[in-house]
Amino acid sequence: MREHKLRGLRAWQTGLLVLLLAVWQLASRDQRLAFFLGEPVQVAGRVWSWFMPFALGPGSVFPEGLPGRADIYRHLGTTLLETGLAFAIGTLSGLVGGLWLALAPLASALLDPYIKAANAMPRVILAPIFALWFGLGIWSKVALAVTLVFFVVFFNVYQGVKEVSPVVLANARMLGANRKQLLRTVYLPSATSWVFSSLHTSVGLAFVGAVVGEYLGSARGVGYLILQAEGTFDVNTVFAGIVVLTVFALLLDGAVGRVERRLMKWQPRGLDMEKL
Repeated sequence: MREHKLRGLRAWQTGLLVLLLAVWQLASRDQRLAFFLGEPVQVAGRVWSWFMPFALGPGSVFPEGLPGRADIYRHLGTTLLETGLAFAIGTLSGLVGGLWLALAPLASALLDPYIKAANAMPRVILAPIFALWFGLGIWSKVALAVTLVFFVVFFNVYQGVKEVSPVVLANARMLGANRKQLLRTVYLPSATSWVFSSLHTSVGLAFVGAVVGEYLGSARGVGYLILQAEGTFDVNTVFAGIVVLTVFALLLDGAVGRVERRLMKWQPRGLDMEKL
């Protein structure tokens, strides 16, 4: 019964996507609107030509003058590498930093105004500084994306540890648990749900940091390709790049969700199919 309802929900979701694409296609029949909105068929054709080896001949939209189908893997690989590194580094540093400050009240009180100031800063403005420090290679993009991911994970871990039940802590101490045991059996499990909640947001932010960095200074990456397409008013290529980035962001988010379901079997799912 549950599987039947889930299939029905997926059918409705697919139908909604088809409806939106149909409305978009109909609207794009007006050439004035198509100039700004693009055409779904053209966008799909561009994506197809990128990934299908024998889809089209050499007419490339890319500045190197190589066939688009040959370039996309190199550019996409660069963006995915930047995103993956930023996601891993930002998540690990946010986890360690959040745990440390949550368990160190003096350090937390001392650093609180500086952390809030750093979080309030529009971190995109750091991109030129990172380009100066790290050059125009991947590390300036990774550094920018890390600043976006770090604070999301940090504040969620910090809050998750702070909200540990005092009763649970008192019972664990009464049973003789030391600091390491408290960290492993109480604090980390309490923060886990907060961590995974932050990771779903961090996936998109990691892509944002990588692509914005490519916009501001790069010779490779999907963000760079989108920027070049914007310069020639090729809106279909812009949307094709957005579609590619969105698909891979969803794949990474799905991987995070799969790990979450494995580690959080005890947690009730957010959607109760029996109530649909």
